[in-house]
Amino acid sequence: MVILFDRFNLPKNIFEIVFATRQQQIVAKVFVRFMREKGEVTKTEMSMFATRLHDGKLVTSIDEPGYKGKEVKLSYNKRQFYDRILTPMKTMGMIYYDLYKKTYKLSNKFNNDMIKMGIMWKKEINK
Repeated sequence: MVILFDRFNLPKNIFEIVFATRQQQIVAKVFVRFMREKGEVTKTEMSMFATRLHDGKLVTSIDEPGYKGKEVKLSYNKRQFYDRILTPMKTMGMIYYDLYKKTYKLSNKFNNDMIKMGIMWKKEINK
């Protein structure tokens, strides 16, 4: 995944940098909140979350203008959730998938990799 940003006009949250559409940003925020509440999520729980989202049965509150403090039903295609939300978050290191336990959890690897890239850039300009 390619992340393009303007350092002079950085948004206030990471989701606006990482995800292209408003809908993806909303779903990703709700997903991260779900992950925070659970701590560690099994494949079955992940599938149930994606199915509830797909069926439009996921009731949550979002911090969008006009919806603050209100409960809303979210709907997002299950396949697109896996392709456009979960998979990019896994490959960027935001979500860690444990192959042995078959669980997902939030990860700090994204932050560590951003720091490594900064160090690589510093080395490049100091050659």
